[in-house]
Amino acid sequence: MLSSIRTNWFSNIRGDLLAGIVVALALIPEAIAFSIIAGVDPKVGLYASFCIAVVIALVGGRAGMISGATGAMALLMVTLVKEHGLEYLLAATLLTGLLQIIAGYLKLGTLMRFVSRSVVTGFVNALAILIFMAQLPELTNVTWHVYAMTAAGLGIIYLFPLIPVIGKILPSPLICIVVLTGIAMYLNMDIRTVGDMGDLPDTLPIFLWPDVPLNLETLMIILPYAIALTVVGLLESMMTATIVDDLTDTKSDRNRECKGQGLANIGSGLLGGMAGCAMIGQSIINIKSGGRTRLSSLASGVFLLLMVLVLDKWLVQIPMAALVAVMIMVAIGTFSWGSIKNLKEHPLSTNIVMVVTVVVVVATHNLAYGVLAGVLLAALFFANKVGQYMLITSDYDEETETRTYSVVGQVFFSSSEKFIESFDFKEAVDNVVIDVSRAHFWDITAVAALDKAVVKFRREGAEVEVLGLNEASATIVDRFGVHDKPDAVERLMAH
Repeated sequence: MLSSIRTNWFSNIRGDLLAGIVVALALIPEAIAFSIIAGVDPKVGLYASFCIAVVIALVGGRAGMISGATGAMALLMVTLVKEHGLEYLLAATLLTGLLQIIAGYLKLGTLMRFVSRSVVTGFVNALAILIFMAQLPELTNVTWHVYAMTAAGLGIIYLFPLIPVIGKILPSPLICIVVLTGIAMYLNMDIRTVGDMGDLPDTLPIFLWPDVPLNLETLMIILPYAIALTVVGLLESMMTATIVDDLTDTKSDRNRECKGQGLANIGSGLLGGMAGCAMIGQSIINIKSGGRTRLSSLASGVFLLLMVLVLDKWLVQIPMAALVAVMIMVAIGTFSWGSIKNLKEHPLSTNIVMVVTVVVVVATHNLAYGVLAGVLLAALFFANKVGQYMLITSDYDEETETRTYSVVGQVFFSSSEKFIESFDFKEAVDNVVIDVSRAHFWDITAVAALDKAVVKFRREGAEVEVLGLNEASATIVDRFGVHDKPDAVERLMAH
């Protein structure tokens, strides 16, 4: 127990606390921006990021992963806030949390195994592009000072780690923010700052129960939004967990993550915050800044609130250019540059799945749509590929006047047509044996194909015998097949 606590909380104290500060600084402008997207007060996003980061750390979310208010979730809330107001958003947030906990207990996190590597790569690349695109408004119609500050920030981020000793101790994104803020204040530059994005909270969050009628009508209003938020939230969290797993060479418990995200969202809704989920950008900042344990997530939430309440006079002076530089670093670090080189080496189907995932996510700004498109395409390509791995050979025994067809491979919806086309129904033969001892029948389409083959041979006057069905195939054939049921066969042959 004690060793587990030490490993999960206190094995990397300095790295986690420093990373927590950097993440907290990056969370502030994003939380405000996402609040503006959703159409709510900046406090709603800031309280959500504080609450979610703290709760997820305490209830056992993925170590080293950062959760908070996100753009993907904010986009789904716009219509609800516009038509029904903040209270209904808080109610939808609570319901989202409940649905995510249920998903955890139903072990829906294990569904991630159906998401192929090419879909994850496409998702990551699309997110990197969206993160970069989100910085463009800060870099258009601005003075040359902003470009100079952003370039200086990127220079600090990439060159500071090269300095012996100190470059390894202090995270370069934090140095970038501190140095550029100091320069902007000293030179009294007229450029956009965090303070220009909205008012910061000046009080601690308080317990709030959504002021909505507890009836079926309210449920019908919030349920569609809660389901959408649940799906997108868990998808982004599971994807982020996969990426953090790769970055840290550790494994996460996806179902536990579902429950943790649910509890965090319930906590957020009760403290006046909006629904959130894991954040790929912030998680990468955290890992690259040295954060590894739950302490980094807790620290980011606590530092976020402390900064907003105590250091607000300094925070509002942070130039947006400094945070743009940090987010550009995140976009560059998030993008899988190896995937471009792999376009030449990987199969065409893999490349198509990856590119379609990127295009759909970037075009719709909805991560769920992109992942869904990628998963469906990958499934179709897989079904098509497996459908090719079926071979039917035939052999004729003149003594017994028997034609034996040997089926090898998988028979299912994709290969059923090829299965039927492999038989010669016009051949004048008395006996036909269909040997399926090296085949497997997967679905009712495969069973229907077998029925069709047997019935066609019988129409031509041949005696047909099916041999070698394995136990699983025999079960589905017995249940849905009609070729061995005389009444059913007569009806089938009548058509």
